[in-house]
Amino acid sequence: MNKLTKSILLSAILFFSLQSCNAQKVVVNREVETTNDGKMLLGMQTKDQLLKLPYSDWYSKEYDQYTIDQKAVAELKKEKLSSYNIIVVLGTWCEDSHREVPRLMKILENVNFPEQKLTVIAVNRKKEAPGGEEGVYNIQRVPTIIVQKYGKEIGRIIEYPASGYLERDLLEIVRKDNTSFKDLLK
Repeated sequence: MNKLTKSILLSAILFFSLQSCNAQKVVVNREVETTNDGKMLLGMQTKDQLLKLPYSDWYSKEYDQYTIDQKAVAELKKEKLSSYNIIVVLGTWCEDSHREVPRLMKILENVNFPEQKLTVIAVNRKKEAPGGEEGVYNIQRVPTIIVQKYGKEIGRIIEYPASGYLERDLLEIVRKDNTSFKDLLK
């Protein structure tokens, strides 16, 4: 190896070493205590965080009481919902989130949706997360459920499903995408 090659290689190693030191650490499962709303989740969350008190009070009740539309779930499996990514932006202070998020999680479990393809972001009443994770999604109301394929949004459900059933709205989004894909193949 000549001197120039060694110098370039050394510079590259130094550059990447410094970059990894500057990488921002993502805080997961951040919980804060607020004056008006009590405990609140903020930022990136794992699904399991919702099973802890005080969130489990509303989460478990809604999860247990919700009756899934089995026909729609079977169709979601057939349409390969698991090949998509889902981003859920919620407020642990929000009644719509209290209703829809447990229902969504029950649906996702029933279609064997891969947990690594699910992103859960909790926001405050201003619809903001501490790290700005929600910024790219233009969140106006919560919950907002975004369905993505290859990093591109193909549909979203805002606050509540138009059909009255999340699984039916998810099916409509996926079918619309699959129809568009099939049209490209013609």
